[in-house]
Amino acid sequence: RESRSNVATPCCAGTKETAFISAVTAAGLVHSVTRSCSAGNMTECSCDITLRHGGSASEGWHWGGCSDDIHYGMSFSRKFLDVPFKNITGKSGSGLVAMNLHNNEAGRQAVAKLMSVDCRCHGVSGSCAVKTCWKSMSSFEKIGRFLKDKYENSIQISDRLKKKLRRKEKSQRKIPIGKEDLLYVNKSPNYCVEDQNLGIPGTQGRECNRTSQGPDGCNLLCCGRGYNTHVVRHVERCECKFVWCCYVRCRRCETMTDVHTCK
Repeated sequence: RESRSNVATPCCAGTKETAFISAVTAAGLVHSVTRSCSAGNMTECSCDITLRHGGSASEGWHWGGCSDDIHYGMSFSRKFLDVPFKNITGKSGSGLVAMNLHNNEAGRQAVAKLMSVDCRCHGVSGSCAVKTCWKSMSSFEKIGRFLKDKYENSIQISDRLKKKLRRKEKSQRKIPIGKEDLLYVNKSPNYCVEDQNLGIPGTQGRECNRTSQGPDGCNLLCCGRGYNTHVVRHVERCECKFVWCCYVRCRRCETMTDVHTCK
């Protein structure tokens, strides 16, 4: 396998966006590899069998089934993503490298934190006298939402690494940095405005959704500048029928659609 490091582009190096990308990449690798292990698609790993035959017989349940072997997935992710960073610098002591390694691990910890316990009932007529339980990963959508929340609350750190990573604000340095927190050094550029030097296209002219409250909505995407509305006419063939013999007859249908673009 070829190793690739998730080194940030010059435009956004050390920003909260690259912190999020690092975490999602690391989490995605854990999730994908672990899923493949559980499905039997990899010879190096399978299910996590360390839990089997344990549990609480007095409470009517025991571990069984195929628990996701997240330990192998996390180990694989560390080797694939973290080692290239260390090889580039020869050490992991520089602030930017240490920050990237932390964000990678934050993504992996998100997968571990959101592991869930699933159970299957056994008994006469579904009485659930005994349950077999196993551990499984959450959906990647749920993991992504968790990391998105961490992105929204990411922590700016000092670019000068001493003994450990520390917050930029001196008044907050006594507050510990959690292993699941996302860290950044540089403030994000203004993505709303075009900057050719940084390769940022801006959002002017971007099509947006007037009714959406999400990232594609005009309020957010247009950065408060407002939007233009114009009508687009679509012409297409419709109500096509086969005529014996042998051709297809269609009507010519026109629709008018409002399109909104950022000012």
